Amino acid sequence: MTGKKKVLLSDDAVSEVVDFSITLGMMLLAVGIIAVAGYPLVQHMKETGHQENIRQSFAVLTPNMNKIVAGKAPSQSIELKMHDGTVSVTGNSYINVTMDTWNGSSSSIEALTFERQLRMVQNEYKETSFAYENTGAWAKYPQGRTVEVSKPVFVYDNSSLVIPMVTITGSKGISGAGLIRVVADGGQLSVESYENVSRVEITISSDYYQAWEKYLDDSMEMQIIDINTSTRTVKAGKNYNPNIDVFITASPMSVTVE
Repeated sequence: MTGKKKVLLSDDAVSEVVDFSITLGMMLLAVGIIAVAGYPLVQHMKETGHQENIRQSFAVLTPNMNKIVAGKAPSQSIELKMHDGTVSVTGNSYINVTMDTWNGSSSSIEALTFERQLRMVQNEYKETSFAYENTGAWAKYPQGRTVEVSKPVFVYDNSSLVIPMVTITGSKGISGAGLIRVVADGGQLSVESYENVSRVEITISSDYYQAWEKYLDDSMEMQIIDINTSTRTVKAGKNYNPNIDVFITASPMSVTVE
């Protein structure tokens, strides 16, 4: 047998071929695992980044919209970046405020009610949504969990309570990706004032009612009276001693998404 044939038929040559086959097989297996497990992870990280960008954009949108509510600007135009989602003016949320006031003429407590439909500007992306609703920004994550992004501008200073009601009109929405604008025009701001109020009850119906519940409980120190999951409604109340003054600001706002 020639030397060349001895080399080709030697155990070392066979071993090298087997080692190479095993190494190649392991490399192909690793590539397959990365393709199967790695891609969903990368995709998840990408979607999480998009969600954070949307959350931050609503944290910026909210104070700009609230300039209209406070009468500091007649209109606002805010640029948002979409990530294959939908931005629209939508919803049928509402707020109801009931107050017990002292009527000096009849020397008795009188119950007064003030109610408005609210609606919202909402960005829906995958299974997550973010919204500007009644001076606050809110987020709803998968499984329905809702949280506060930016606090609404209810104000309480021990002697007076200010309750905003932002009534949003408009119905246009845009789907897709890219830069868009949310243009908001304010209407005639009105303020209703009530004196000698001993009790206030606030009812809010909203897709983000769980976050509203936490806000009314923690920030406004109100007692949660009722939560209705089927109607997505939370009701909270508080007694005030001594009596306080209540101011309700009704702010109409026309919003266009373009």
